Amino acid sequence: MESMIVGVNLFGAVALLLYGLGQVKDGMSRAWGARLRTGLAAGTRGGARSFAAGFVATIALQSSTATALMVASFVEKELIAPAMAQVVLLGANVGTAATAWIVALGLGWLSPLLIVAGFALSRTRSSARRGAGSAIVGIGLMLLSLHLLANATDPLRQSPALSAFLAMLENAWPVALIFAAGLAVLASSSLAIVVLILSLSATGGLSTALVIVLVLGANLGGAVPPVLATLGASASARRVTIGNLIVRAAGCAIALPLAGYGAYLMELARLSPQKLAVDAHLLFNLAVALAAFPLSPLLYRLTASHIPEEAESENGPRYLDMEALARPVAALAGAGREVMSVGDLIESMLVRALEALRGNDLSRLADISLLEGRVDRIQHEIKLYVSKVGKDGMTDEDHRRARQIVDYAINLEHIGDVIEKGLHPEIAKKISLGLRFSEDGQGELARLFAITLDNLRMAQAVFATGDAELARRLVEVKEEVRRLEKQSAECHLQRLREGRLDSIQTSSLHLDMLRDLKRINAHVASVAHPILVGSGLLIDSRIRQAV
Repeated sequence: MESMIVGVNLFGAVALLLYGLGQVKDGMSRAWGARLRTGLAAGTRGGARSFAAGFVATIALQSSTATALMVASFVEKELIAPAMAQVVLLGANVGTAATAWIVALGLGWLSPLLIVAGFALSRTRSSARRGAGSAIVGIGLMLLSLHLLANATDPLRQSPALSAFLAMLENAWPVALIFAAGLAVLASSSLAIVVLILSLSATGGLSTALVIVLVLGANLGGAVPPVLATLGASASARRVTIGNLIVRAAGCAIALPLAGYGAYLMELARLSPQKLAVDAHLLFNLAVALAAFPLSPLLYRLTASHIPEEAESENGPRYLDMEALARPVAALAGAGREVMSVGDLIESMLVRALEALRGNDLSRLADISLLEGRVDRIQHEIKLYVSKVGKDGMTDEDHRRARQIVDYAINLEHIGDVIEKGLHPEIAKKISLGLRFSEDGQGELARLFAITLDNLRMAQAVFATGDAELARRLVEVKEEVRRLEKQSAECHLQRLREGRLDSIQTSSLHLDMLRDLKRINAHVASVAHPILVGSGLLIDSRIRQAV
């Protein structure tokens, strides 16, 4: 019975740690997700900046897996150079190690204060503050989980079974490495397993060498979930995650035979036994980053030679299988994947427009017309394909899904038109004429751009999952966009009344861009309406009936 209680306490503490990590990631994504993604995409023009971008994003999201998937997505959309993507992930690996080191500083006494402060912040009306509040609560839960882990592992000092198991691992380092790697894969987090190793090592039952080996295993296992998550992605995305796995595997292969020497050096340096695991974690990732940084172009060529591009039309649809037309479920699933790829193209267009606006860089606008042409062609193919799906075998749900796919494709095509015929020439005019928005006006437009990007990503998730709560949130954010657009227009008019030259010169451009971003958000939010109507959360008409 006692061993069962210890096991429940241990697994409960680990579960709380994983939940806290998830809270931090979700909260940070809601509060600053657009800025993180845009900053990550824009901050990869050089090696040092790429490394720093990966480090900062991982510190913010508390997850190198999340950063790896984000980077793989950006490479797939041609927003990040593939060679720079590997450098970003080196920074992400150091970032997750630094996070573990910070967590182990003994700040458990802050946990109640953070939970209370985060809870209070999450009750506010601002979506950004609510996200920040959730992230702060998550940090508090992580610190609380460390206290619970310490209490749960304390009775293990006297466990004969654990002593025997650790003795077996002491004499079988490859088994210990594979064991820790398996735990990291199951938890989808190397950070969680390193913290668990930290708690176990505090009991004094682990030798320094075994701690190092287990940390190596956690690092290896932490690189596997992104590979599994991108198995169905394009070759360019798979190269990124597989390259990261190769780097970590090579580092572990070199470090494993040297673990004994590493233990001797760490003991010689008189490092704190209570922080041995996180010290080893950070030192390993720093060493790997220093060694792999100059080899990233070579690694890219290696992965490119072994993972060639698929034979597919560059500009045409990829998932519209004509042989599946007789099977409505399979056909509509393919059409759904295709329309989401159109959403990815729209995201690429918006990101390029935002980068051009921020950096006064006309070159970032060069591909927008080409991308809009691809959007037009693919959405046309989607409509034709859905019209050919066998009607006899379709259920009412299939008919509803088919209408949703076509409606979403049409709305995405309208967004592409707004970007190409509205935002594109407006930003090009501003750059070509050497005009400058006022500092306040530039900030207002950049903020609305960032919210628009986040809303598009939320719409993609709503379309894929049909989640009514997420759909409700998307419509709520649409109303917030209306408020921001009106507020920005009023602020702009006030600047005109004050006679500010920069606002006078860019007045029509500023108001036109506000209008276009508002139109884009209206099209984006439309994906939520049929889901909310079907869930009874939105009536068909907003017009008040006459009494």
